[in-house]
Amino acid sequence: MALRPSRVCAHAEGMNITHTEKLSTSESLALLRGAPIGRLAVVIGERPDIFPVNHVIDHGAVVFRTGSGSKLAAAIGQHVAYEADGYDASNAQAWSVVVAGRAIEILQLHDVLEALGLPLFPWEAGAKPHVVRIEPDDITGRRFAVHGGTRLALGGPLPADSRVQPPRIRTS
Repeated sequence: MALRPSRVCAHAEGMNITHTEKLSTSESLALLRGAPIGRLAVVIGERPDIFPVNHVIDHGAVVFRTGSGSKLAAAIGQHVAYEADGYDASNAQAWSVVVAGRAIEILQLHDVLEALGLPLFPWEAGAKPHVVRIEPDDITGRRFAVHGGTRLALGGPLPADSRVQPPRIRTS
């Protein structure tokens, strides 16, 4: 059996690793606006749980719709985190944004009507009558260059100085 070189490269010596760029709140919100889906982190019974959720950004807050259930029960009135990330193949950069804050259910009639007018259409079938807003206490974002791993999986080239050499096989 012939051995082939691995396409995944961990850290190659001499690779020019760039720094992680901290994003401003406005840059972070702009990236969230373009993200189709994120992850809501809550605590259920003293254990963390994560739910994929599609969202919109409205007046600097994350807004999503949901049905009744554990996600709604765990989120409302509690501190939660919401995270989305992405990858820009054109420049091999990844980003991540985290919104931490309190989740509130929108209940006032005028607020509900305004929220229902947002371009927010749940992906999952079924009734999603509850509109939830995460009022942010903190919004953090970062962007960094991708080397190996995901870049390769998305068809990007290996940097010349990080090519993995096949192992030498002894024949004696």
